[in-house]
Amino acid sequence: MRRLSIKLLPDPRRVVVLPFQIAIEPRSLNPTDLPRAKRIAERVAALPENEIEQQFARLLNHFHHRHRSLERIIDRRVLQIAGILESCGPLTVTAKRFIAAHFCHEYSPEAAALFNPSIIRHHTQPGGSTASVRFILSLRSVGEGHVSSISFRTGVWEPHINFEIDPAADLAQVGEVADPLAFGNDDGSVSVVRPEGTPLREFIIFPMTPAQRNGIEDLRLTEFVEEDGSVLYYGTYTAYSGGSITSELLFTPDFQTFTLRPLRGAAALNKGMALFPRRIGGKFAMLSRIDNEHLYVSYSDDIYYWENAKRILGPKYPWEFIQVGNCGAPMEIDEGWLVIMHAVGAMRQYSISACLLDKDDPSKIIARSAKPILLPDQDERAGYVPNVVYSCGALLVGRELMLPYGIADCMVGFAGTTVDELLESMEPA
Repeated sequence: MRRLSIKLLPDPRRVVVLPFQIAIEPRSLNPTDLPRAKRIAERVAALPENEIEQQFARLLNHFHHRHRSLERIIDRRVLQIAGILESCGPLTVTAKRFIAAHFCHEYSPEAAALFNPSIIRHHTQPGGSTASVRFILSLRSVGEGHVSSISFRTGVWEPHINFEIDPAADLAQVGEVADPLAFGNDDGSVSVVRPEGTPLREFIIFPMTPAQRNGIEDLRLTEFVEEDGSVLYYGTYTAYSGGSITSELLFTPDFQTFTLRPLRGAAALNKGMALFPRRIGGKFAMLSRIDNEHLYVSYSDDIYYWENAKRILGPKYPWEFIQVGNCGAPMEIDEGWLVIMHAVGAMRQYSISACLLDKDDPSKIIARSAKPILLPDQDERAGYVPNVVYSCGALLVGRELMLPYGIADCMVGFAGTTVDELLESMEPA
């Protein structure tokens, strides 16, 4: 594969506002005191009204330029801490806001790393040349506490001519749940809205449910075409609670509203699930790595429930003896389903390869890479996790392929090739 000179690096200057959870110490330490959160609120409420006004004005002046709508964010926090505010008696609007600001904090989503990208066609395409494609890039952002979230970038690709990513945003804002008091639905799902006026490249999907508490990892986006021709957008990812993982599915019709919901069933275990971009034989189809070692294919009538899986491909060559898995959604070409894969070998070195699946029966392997198509070069070996190249999805335009990939779990690079070159590098299964 031919590497591009473009690199995406994490930017710790981009910050979002998150709820600051006040820890409540054991009551035995202060047996006659209110819980700590209420004591903090009461300290603020006891200030003279004019001082509250002055202090809140200073706070807005200090932080407003770092956020698109700070007062709106604080107002949502006011609703969330209503029980604490009630203990303080009658309060002015400004007092409520100033108290709520004590229960907020800034967080840098990509202070530590930015990696494991996925790429799809943008849901809105410009008119004119059909050779120029606008795209959406999703990225795994990692901040304090090694918590992963989803961020986005956009750009334009015109094969053989130009690959350009839109300038990085200075601001960032997390998605808002439709009900600021909600903690998810009975099925474990949560609905998220991109705040009005927030460009996609500023938007962050941050963990919200208990299953996601320590991260939303490795989103694999899919532009899904239904049998009636309608287009929907899905993304499989791993939710990490801090003690266990859950495979979950993101759904959006327009990249404005998003639903995140757990997947169920025996075939929805482990990491690396990737949805085929259309039904096969009337059923949804999914690639997975349920045993953490081999590639599997599953079918289901219900996109949220996966029960059975068939092993289709496993380690064969020394550079993949530890494990193989997909690098995103399969791509349909004339010859079958093209799947970009990752592999792990000695010294836990990652590489990227490819295979070709039968179009009507993806459990049949037609061909696979006899050698890696991408290995970490000398400039890509150092990072948070050395010797890793990894992707969560590639983009096809005609017979040209663009592959964004994570480098050493810390930054993102890009490489291109053609379908014909990939097929020529494979050997029959």
